[in-house]
Formats: sequence, structure tokens, C-alpha cells
Amino acid sequence: MKHTDRKKRVCPRCGQAYRGRPAVSREDNKTQLCPDCGTREALESIGVDGKEQEQILEAIHRCYGRRQEP
Repeated sequence: MKHTDRKKRVCPRCGQAYRGRPAVSREDNKTQLCPDCGTREALESIGVDGKEQEQILEAIHRCYGRRQEP
């Protein structure tokens, strides 16, 4: 089933606006984050440094066209 939630949200971690399904923070299992911050938390949990995280997110955005809203 395709997720169709287009409600505009603001990520509490990075402050960026986004639409679509939120990620759930690994820190408290409650806080809803933007997909990018959810990906960053997952990558941090396996020891990926910040520079490589950004490279991975850029690749995801190129492949899937996922971007934050301005």
C-alpha cells in the first residue's frame, strides 16, 4: 500500500519542513523525524561518520528524488 500522507511537518532534529511518512527516532522510539534525520540516526548507530552520511544521503536523493522542502 502506498503511503499518501502529504501533511507538512517540521523535523525537531534539523528544523527542516518535510512531507510524507516520518521516521521514528532511535533515541526515544517516539519522536517523529524527517526521513533524512532518520537515515542519519541509523547510519550513526553503525558508526558511519558525518561526511560519509552526507554522501549516502546525496546518493539516495539522486536515485529517489527525495528532498527536504525549502
